[in-house]
Amino acid sequence: MSSERPQVALVTGASRGAGKGIALALGAAGMTVYVTGRSREASLGRLRDVVLPGTVLETAAQVSALGGRGVALPCDHRDDGAVEQVLRRIAEESGRLDILVNNAAAIHDALIDPGGFWEKPLGLADIIEVGLRSAYVASYFAAPMMVAARRGLIAFTSSFGASCYMHGPAYGAQKVGLDKFAADMAVDLQPHKVASISLWLGPQLTERTAAAGRSRPDQYEAFLRTGETPQFNGRIIHALASDPELMSLSGQTLISAEAARRYGITEEGGREPPSYREMLGAPRMPHPAKVM
Repeated sequence: MSSERPQVALVTGASRGAGKGIALALGAAGMTVYVTGRSREASLGRLRDVVLPGTVLETAAQVSALGGRGVALPCDHRDDGAVEQVLRRIAEESGRLDILVNNAAAIHDALIDPGGFWEKPLGLADIIEVGLRSAYVASYFAAPMMVAARRGLIAFTSSFGASCYMHGPAYGAQKVGLDKFAADMAVDLQPHKVASISLWLGPQLTERTAAAGRSRPDQYEAFLRTGETPQFNGRIIHALASDPELMSLSGQTLISAEAARRYGITEEGGREPPSYREMLGAPRMPHPAKVM
């Protein structure tokens, strides 16, 4: 990738949470940021009886207020045709896409409930449809624009759940799958100077984790004290996309806290969120063999 600064991004699942914060950070860097999500109204975001704030319209407005250009594109990522229309609109309006952040995921209310996977609702497996398959679909429709331009970054928001047991098998399988997408898409994209990277985010300081922390203070208190703001991860993604050495990282799974040190990125006040490599595991290195 050239040293040209990225100008246009698409962040999926950006009504709230990690996606919203990432979009805001990219907007603060002066980018045009397209944001997708189902939420036109705040009531669509819920954690049991708690209504979670945030809509794609609000996120886009906040991107613009920070100096970028926010464009809200309400979209259900279960609908492949709707996702195709999103990428078609970006191509028609902007003519380029420098960053795709695959963040949309179906998070079930019962995710952190105790019990075996068979004792919880089958709906927890929806994260494999909206979270894994949806990331493939968005990448599928985004790749041609990036390939034609011979530049771009496809980023996946993953987690340490790809390594350790975290929230059960459906959640873990989705995170492992994202890491594998990054590794294998990098092989196909490498000749075209387009990069793909998976990022293991640390505990995120979002509306959902705040609500979960109130219900499980013993489980979440320590993590939330050292957690990451989603904007922190957005700044990391922007730094990666701006790095003239980006292609040397393509295909890798990076730990956000460690990537931040590479680029001198900290939280407010200079706080450096920790890496949980020793506690929760390290990214797997793909075998170099290629069977075509």
